[in-house]
Amino acid sequence: MNPYPPIAEHGVIGDLQTAALVATSGDIDWWCTPRFDSPSLFAALLDHEKGGRCGLAVDREAVPDVQVKQLYLADTAILVTRFLAPEGVAEVVDFMEPDTSESPSDRHRITRTARVVRGRVPFLLECRPRFDYGRAPHQLTLTDERSAVLRGPDQELSVQVTAPVVLRADDSDVTARFTLGAGEMATVLLSTQPPGSVPAAPPSDVETVAAFDACREFWYGWLRSSGYQGRWRQMVDRSAITLKLLSYHPTGALIAAATMGLPEQVGGERNWDYRYTWIRDASLSVHTLIRLGFRDEARAFRRWVRDRMEAADGAGERLQIMYRVDGDPHLTEESLTHWEGYRRSSPVRAGNAAADQLQLDIYGEAAYAFAADEDDMGALRGWAAFRGLVDWLTEQWDRPDEGIWETRGGRQDFTYSRLMCWVAFDRAVRFARRFARPADLDRWSSERDDILRQIVQRGWSREREAFTQHYGTDVLDASLLLMPKVGFLSPTDPSWLTTLDAMDRELVQDSLVYRYDPAASPDGLSGSEGTFNLCTFLYVEALARAGRVHQARYAFDKMLTYANHVGLFAEEIGPSGEQLGNFPQAFTHLALIDAAMALDEELDRRGTS
Repeated sequence: MNPYPPIAEHGVIGDLQTAALVATSGDIDWWCTPRFDSPSLFAALLDHEKGGRCGLAVDREAVPDVQVKQLYLADTAILVTRFLAPEGVAEVVDFMEPDTSESPSDRHRITRTARVVRGRVPFLLECRPRFDYGRAPHQLTLTDERSAVLRGPDQELSVQVTAPVVLRADDSDVTARFTLGAGEMATVLLSTQPPGSVPAAPPSDVETVAAFDACREFWYGWLRSSGYQGRWRQMVDRSAITLKLLSYHPTGALIAAATMGLPEQVGGERNWDYRYTWIRDASLSVHTLIRLGFRDEARAFRRWVRDRMEAADGAGERLQIMYRVDGDPHLTEESLTHWEGYRRSSPVRAGNAAADQLQLDIYGEAAYAFAADEDDMGALRGWAAFRGLVDWLTEQWDRPDEGIWETRGGRQDFTYSRLMCWVAFDRAVRFARRFARPADLDRWSSERDDILRQIVQRGWSREREAFTQHYGTDVLDASLLLMPKVGFLSPTDPSWLTTLDAMDRELVQDSLVYRYDPAASPDGLSGSEGTFNLCTFLYVEALARAGRVHQARYAFDKMLTYANHVGLFAEEIGPSGEQLGNFPQAFTHLALIDAAMALDEELDRRGTS
């Protein structure tokens, strides 16, 4: 039996400062706390023996014949795992209460409630944490039969249960076997806190129900801000909730994914840490959040970007491509050689060395975010920081860089990087004129126009009749699907339509889209990868805006069949339709929302149901 579940066999829960994955087996096999980017407490997803987990499920030794279903309580991040067996029907409900305080918390809690709907069902609880990516030992103290504290060097995990659960020591871990009848429930509370803290009292059933109700009402209330009423409301709402779960509330930063180390190719080396905030991904989310109606989240991230602009010391680059959720720029990469990796995909990397890469497109994405709300001029402080960045960019945009995909194959004059530098100047000029802000408009306009001419002259292949990945190549790149979206050209411009046709022939396979062809454009890494979910949704949007609405709708509907059982997407789709890469990925869900809204608008324009 393979000890690693498919990546897609998970749901995600969170409290807006951290997130955990819950497998359909009932295992929490991924949880980093007290922040998304903290060392892991449970990480069996990356090493089933050394990573740590917390299992709560029907006892498979006593009840081997079990069917499992998993779902979210509608319009919430409350996850329900159902176990259907001849002996009865049982459920485990998992949730974290959202923490909307402005300050980071060093205390986090997962509530796990087992209940039986029909019959009489035995359960097994196993709590086996492994602190600091499985590198640090821990000590167990059984306070009584309902409470235990597992102490690591930098934090503690308290395990508290309600009757009839009785905790037992298993070396330095805790386990319990218990049985519930129809209508009965038992709660397992997992709480992390600093060393030496006083654990909370074991929960009562009344307190558990109250916490459940509060969590449910938070998500109901939050989702009411959404203005989306289109054809794919369930998928759009789930994607919006996922984006919220991946947002760090104290700063407004949106991380790329909840996990690290999940492979783009099983057994390969493309295993990266995505628990950080990319300027690109998060900036592009601002437009989407505003269009959906979530202006508070959009403004919070704009403030975070402003703070990064202000933090630039004047030497070197003004921004780096990613940061920790608190804005810390230090993301030192290390290989966790003691872990075997998901299905032996190694190395497992914590931190991300790509943070030091030069990717000039981020300045365009930052500008795209800054100017996203046409009705909000922002503060004078923000404009000063933004103007300084754009002035700096006038001397810096015309350089080779590593490009959007963080390849490790050397710098090139990437067309997408030039495109987004054009966006930086274009949005800066528009914003300054709209709100009468002081700016060197003549210089900014001149640089914008120079970039456009350069892209048309050097980024266009006459042989392919398409815009290409970088100057001096005929290789195509799906990042350029953003060309019409950012207003560089019309979505029906003949040069764009031939580019779209070329991509369709070379990068698209059964409506799924590859980022580029690594064989034609070596990226410095071994192995292959699957189709890129972000690019597939960008392709759908581009088709819709180009007037190819029926083709776009078919591609979109087919793409939705690759979502997992609770509507979540990882980064990629493998050759057998399996989900690959870190999970769930924010950029994918962002692009899903944009594609749905574009399709709705184009279908409505044509009077199509």
